[in-house]
Amino acid sequence: MNLIPTVIEKTQYGERAYDIYSRLLKERIIFLGGPIIDPVANSIIAQMLFLASQDPKKEIQLYINSPGGVLT
Repeated sequence: MNLIPTVIEKTQYGERAYDIYSRLLKERIIFLGGPIIDPVANSIIAQMLFLASQDPKKEIQLYINSPGGVLT
């Protein structure tokens, strides 16, 4: 069973719950955990393209915890 932690963000407008990966993405942090296969690689590329379109000059952090993988 995969458990995805939730983070609560409090602002002047109230509280909002994010899954941890969405919250990290909001901070321009991408996390890759697990084998690198085509769907995972496509998701990482999409996240990088999205962040680059938001601010091309701002740094994107990529954390990798993977045994490797095979791409076609």
